[in-house]
Parts: sequence; structure tokens; C-alpha cells
Amino acid sequence: MKKQIENREDIGFLVNQFYDKIRADEEIGFYFNEIITDWNSHLEKLTDFWEMNLFGIKKYNGNPIAVHNEVDAHFNGKITSNEFGIWLNHWFQTLDEHFEGENVEILKRRARKMSTFLYMNMFENRKKENND
Repeated sequence: MKKQIENREDIGFLVNQFYDKIRADEEIGFYFNEIITDWNSHLEKLTDFWEMNLFGIKKYNGNPIAVHNEVDAHFNGKITSNEFGIWLNHWFQTLDEHFEGENVEILKRRARKMSTFLYMNMFENRKKENND
């Protein structure tokens, strides 16, 4: 039987399983593997982010918009909604493989909203960069 997502340990497990899939993905893995040099601290930071997102625990202090815009600039604006779709599919699959319950649905909804928001922001940022 699958378990509920109840604490940081569960989120850490989810984040680690998820990024194993992402890093191995032939279409989008290189975006992550080329940029991220310290995977341990990155996974810790993402665990902080999702723990804050789900349980309101304020350990995370990053700026996802700025970071994603920098990554997009690094890859010359080649990131499309397709890459975000692949990312989301892995997120949904990882959640469904290991967990069940209300928090799974909450994390799916929030990831979908967040990915749309980050992509739209990236798109807007490209227009600004091109007008400078």
C-alpha cells in the first residue's frame, strides 16, 4: 500500500526519486546536469521548497523565477513548454508510484500552476532581454 505524504522525510524521498528520473531523461536531463554542480545541496534546497509549499515550513529562501530565467538565458531561450510538460509528467508519475492521498493532489496542482507561471515568466523575460 502507498503512503500519505506526511513530513519532510517523505518530501525528501519524493524529490530524490523525482530527480533520478529527471537526470536520466534523454530530452531534459542535460539542462539539469549541465547547470547543477552540487546535487546534494540542490536536492536539499528543493526539499526545503516543497516542504514550505506543502506544510508552510519556511526554510526555503531562493528565487525560483530569477534562477529559471538565468538557466533559460544559459541555454539561449531554447526551453519550451514541451520541457515543462516532461518535467510535470515525471512529477506526476513519481507521486503516483510512491504516494496516495490529498497531498499528492495538492502537489500535482501546485506543480502545474508553478510550471505554467515559471514558463510564462521566462517567456516575458526573453522579450525584455531582446528589447534591451
